[in-house]
Amino acid sequence: MTDQPPALRTHAAHLTFLADTVGDEPALTVGTTDQSETLTFAEFDAAANRMARHLQGIGVVQGDFVTIAEPNSIEFVVAFAACWKVGAVPQPVSSRLPQRELDAIIDLANSVVVVGVDEAGDRHTVPLGFRPEADVDSSPLPDIESPAWKAPTSGGSTGRPKLIVSGDPSRLLVPQDELGAGFGVRPGGTMLIPGPLYHNGPLIWSLTNLLAGGHTVVLPRFDAEGTLAAIQDFKATAMYLVPTMMQRMWKLDDDTKFAFDLSSLERAVHLAEPCPPWLKEVWMDWIGPEVLWELYGGTEGQAATMLSGTQWLAHRGSVGKPSSGEIKIFDDDGNELPAGDVGGVWMRPVGRDTPTYRYLGAEPETMGDWESLGDIGWMDEDGFLYLADRRSDMILVGGANVYPAEIEAALGESPLVQSSAVIGLPDEDKGSRVHAVVQPAEGAALDNLESQLLEFLGERLVRYKIPRTFEFVDEPLRDDAGKVRRKQLRADRINDSTGAGT
Repeated sequence: MTDQPPALRTHAAHLTFLADTVGDEPALTVGTTDQSETLTFAEFDAAANRMARHLQGIGVVQGDFVTIAEPNSIEFVVAFAACWKVGAVPQPVSSRLPQRELDAIIDLANSVVVVGVDEAGDRHTVPLGFRPEADVDSSPLPDIESPAWKAPTSGGSTGRPKLIVSGDPSRLLVPQDELGAGFGVRPGGTMLIPGPLYHNGPLIWSLTNLLAGGHTVVLPRFDAEGTLAAIQDFKATAMYLVPTMMQRMWKLDDDTKFAFDLSSLERAVHLAEPCPPWLKEVWMDWIGPEVLWELYGGTEGQAATMLSGTQWLAHRGSVGKPSSGEIKIFDDDGNELPAGDVGGVWMRPVGRDTPTYRYLGAEPETMGDWESLGDIGWMDEDGFLYLADRRSDMILVGGANVYPAEIEAALGESPLVQSSAVIGLPDEDKGSRVHAVVQPAEGAALDNLESQLLEFLGERLVRYKIPRTFEFVDEPLRDDAGKVRRKQLRADRINDSTGAGT
């Protein structure tokens, strides 16, 4: 096994290879700097082999889907690897899903086993936090390949479940030293994951780092100060970020956020949502433009862009040039648009004979061999991509296009705002009105908050983009992966007979 070229090795075999070659090195840590558990590569492989045998014992065979509903934990990652060991397709979901939504996903996947729950109808289950007994055989299993190495759910909010099944099997398709190029992963490095593992970004970053022979540190949940402490205490060389996390960390008081040593960071990559320019700039001042990188792409994997902070300074506002696949801008009639013109962002993979993914529960938006994720944007003369917003989130106000991300970015600059979501609500005069749902910063007084925000936005936005109505809420509007459900927010307020307002 160990003499196979890495590009031919299955994930299962490669984990055993790492156990044999760097077995005493730390592979996975879950917890905070005060309380955590660490498995070496040898311990991790043994745990995955034991769990794999348990899955086999309850009927899992090659090609079966296994839904994993564990929170960020050792058990989550071990269950994922155990699926590879038996050739099953690991299908991660949030451990906090409402039962109805979980049932719909399980039915769509036709999962044979659900990990992390006590009951799932007539399907086999593995209870939350389960670990096989230590005397279960932990030796390597016969080598096997899963037809898809992951099948996460969509981060969207259509109201219908959708699975995005990877088009790649559980096999290293490129040499080990090329795994995660651009992510900051490397053998012996330490990757910090403060996001939820059921989301595609944290999932890929953590597992890619693990397969590359690096130490993956997963926090149970995101905490602004705790994440900074983890960078310092674990001497993280790389980390996954979303702008929501960046903003929460930056809005800590100076004495707190600047008390931590972040000098170990070689690369911090943010993705998943638009990053306001002001936030990007303060982070580059903080950790360096050569350290802060950005990635844009979908779970579908047709194409992606990357750029460093240094490149961003030369192409302010861009998300980078394509690093994989091909990206072009087309109008609604399918005509390619010249540099600078705004249109739909369309993608297609290159250099492969098989699709990058397949949907369960949805159909892609296609135009020939091009596909769209629903984004609007443009490209400059140098081929750098710029995003305006999601097509479905755009608000049409009296014939003018208003992009929520731009307004949310402006609101985020205010020290009075913790988070925000901007939506369009029906308006008899202009068709839609811009409505801002705002979570005030801690200590912000509500008495004249709306007037203060109107004055603040008036210095940053043209008049028609300024929200006509505000609503103040106590709870965060984005999850730890940076996702906001604007469609649901809009539907709730339209259906509310009392109307939305302050």
